[in-house]
Amino acid sequence: MTIGQLLFYSVLAAIAFFMLRPLIFGGPRITPADAAAQIAAGTAVLIDVRNPGEWRSGAAAPAALLTLGDLQGDRREWKPYLEKNKDKLLIVYCASGMRSGVAAGILKKEGFRVANLGGLGRWSQAGLPVK
Repeated sequence: MTIGQLLFYSVLAAIAFFMLRPLIFGGPRITPADAAAQIAAGTAVLIDVRNPGEWRSGAAAPAALLTLGDLQGDRREWKPYLEKNKDKLLIVYCASGMRSGVAAGILKKEGFRVANLGGLGRWSQAGLPVK
């Protein structure tokens, strides 16, 4: 193997790790059906971590709208929400599953029970309510 090939594969591995890191370290994935059942039972809450501009195009009906930026920042919205729901499973989603993976990783490190739903499309494709 040449140095050029080694460098190429190293860069490729680093990019793959960066792209997959939220999914790997962001907690377990959950299906929309399982998420809806746990939310209905009162044992879980659903959190949309997208930005406000994205919410205008629709959001899962039972979701709290809390941005990833606020979670990573001063937590004006997140702090009271987490205190209120500390004993529940926190199910997070975004547009594609990447930001929700980051959010899940942060929450998991802080000791919360968390699951990553992935993207909003999974919820809506399952026929679950969107507002």
